[in-house]
Amino acid sequence: MALSTAAGNAITSLGRLAIFLNQEIGRIAVFFAKGFFFIFVPPFQFDKIIRQVYFIGMTSVFVICLTGVFTGMVLGLQGYYTLVKFGAEGLLGAAVALSLIRELGPVLTAIMVIGRAGSAMAAEIGIMRISEQIDALETMNIDPVRYLVSPRIVASLISFPLLTALFNVVGIAGGYITASGLLGLSRGIYFGRVETSVILADVTGGFLKSIAFSVVVVTICCYQGYYTHIRKRGFGAEGVSFSTTSAVVLSCVTVLVVDYILTSFLL
Repeated sequence: MALSTAAGNAITSLGRLAIFLNQEIGRIAVFFAKGFFFIFVPPFQFDKIIRQVYFIGMTSVFVICLTGVFTGMVLGLQGYYTLVKFGAEGLLGAAVALSLIRELGPVLTAIMVIGRAGSAMAAEIGIMRISEQIDALETMNIDPVRYLVSPRIVASLISFPLLTALFNVVGIAGGYITASGLLGLSRGIYFGRVETSVILADVTGGFLKSIAFSVVVVTICCYQGYYTHIRKRGFGAEGVSFSTTSAVVLSCVTVLVVDYILTSFLL
């Protein structure tokens, strides 16, 4: 009897979790659809879009370059000591370039932007919610999603591919620094393998991932901040802290899940 009761409770809890997840996914999808729809409805908010492009893109350039160069250098070291066992160290340029362009570039760019800009978006919108600024926008008949979320969606769609391209270029240069400066590999061999191994489909796949990640990151971060007031774990500053933490964790996990799904289709 006790065993059947425990099994029933477990099934009930699992059902509640499934319903909760379905509701959350539905709310997030509607939230993004509403924000995306307002992008195409005049008047267009070019000034806010430019401001967000600067915030999401330009202010993330340094951390992207720093992360990219050391990622490329590490790939160069690890790749060389793996390939040299098979007498294929000449393929180091191809290994570094393909690893960055197809996989690490989009993923690490998204994670860095989550830490740099995504957390700030969630915190900013969350503070606006608890300080009733969003309620004031609604009182003035200004749609908060259009005012706060739509410009960030456009800015993310612009910034993520550009930052990913920058990450790839800097990462390949970092791999060259390791390969040529530390390991003595010929520059011609390194860049020759990069040129012959990378095809348009690799670059296109990386950019498609970056676009998908931009949608995921901006939607989750804005959603978490926008609905700070309905969190059960606290209101005020505590609610904003939980919203920001949830935004970062959920965005990173979702980026990895989406990366696996896209990779399975693009290979």
